[in-house]
Amino acid sequence: MDYRQLGRSGLRVSTLTMGTMSFGGGGNFANVGTTDVKDAQRQLDLCRDHGVNMVDTADVYSNGRSEEIVGEALGDSRGDWLVATKVRFPMGDGPNDAGLTRHHIIRGAEASLRRLKTDWIDLYQLHQWDGQTALEETLGALQLLVEQGNVRYVGVSNFSGWHLMKALGISDRLELPRFASEQIYYSLQARDAENELLPAAHDQGLGVLVWSPLAGGLLSGKYSRGSDGEIKGPKGSRLLTEWNEPPIDFPDRLFATINALKRIASAHKVSAAQVALAWLLTRPTITSLIIGARTTKQLEDNLGAATLELTGTEIAKLEKVSRPPLLYPYWHQRNTANDRLSDADLILLGPHLE
Repeated sequence: MDYRQLGRSGLRVSTLTMGTMSFGGGGNFANVGTTDVKDAQRQLDLCRDHGVNMVDTADVYSNGRSEEIVGEALGDSRGDWLVATKVRFPMGDGPNDAGLTRHHIIRGAEASLRRLKTDWIDLYQLHQWDGQTALEETLGALQLLVEQGNVRYVGVSNFSGWHLMKALGISDRLELPRFASEQIYYSLQARDAENELLPAAHDQGLGVLVWSPLAGGLLSGKYSRGSDGEIKGPKGSRLLTEWNEPPIDFPDRLFATINALKRIASAHKVSAAQVALAWLLTRPTITSLIIGARTTKQLEDNLGAATLELTGTEIAKLEKVSRPPLLYPYWHQRNTANDRLSDADLILLGPHLE
């Protein structure tokens, strides 16, 4: 297992992180998984044996039950792990039970600490944008948590590029806590993050944690497309339930990518999932991929991606087959500004100049 620095922080994180959205199985999260304490302990032990040092959860996962299971499963080994969790989504029916207000963030952190059975959160992340709360209030609440010792690093998830840059600007101007990382959706199925979020991370020194790197299982190689265009998968598969993330907007490109994954996987005698994960680990700015699984067998297979080395030709083939068209203003920059591009610009535009 390799370890990468989390942005400008001194924290070193394993290239694979244990994801826990399947822990608990409450409500709609049952479509993702129903991992109990015993199975969670087994999965965490397996991850630790492979060198994984971070576990990621959120208060909203199964309405807090995921955090409770993490706390119970870690037990006396808490000090061996970096624990990341998130706040933003509703945790009650009251008018102040959601958002990124000072009230909800501090109350949410206190509740997460109790559920996790810990005195501190290593990485506390804003789970989603709140356009109705001033960022000065949000960042001020994070500052209090850091000063109290309840939180050691702060991060963000699912912000747009301008949301992210606005927050960083306020942090710098008012000397409030600066995000160490962003947690984003990024995979061979959808490379939207290359437009703004990856270049911003490179430019601003943020670590990047990737959620759903297998596109909800789409890139596992277990899905196919019928003659009628309908997507087919194993019985009980997440994307065949009411769970609708990620959306499938370009099925032709998706299945061309899946076919390329299968061919490369066959050459290496590994799964398509391992190849998809290994490709992401070659991308600029990526710190760690958050992996989770319904079963220990799936998890063990995913862990194999940490040591899989793809050839330059294989990496380029996957990049090309999954490449989306350039949006404006990027196609214009490719055509008229390619003599003065930065390293951050080249994360997106580089392949289009070759």
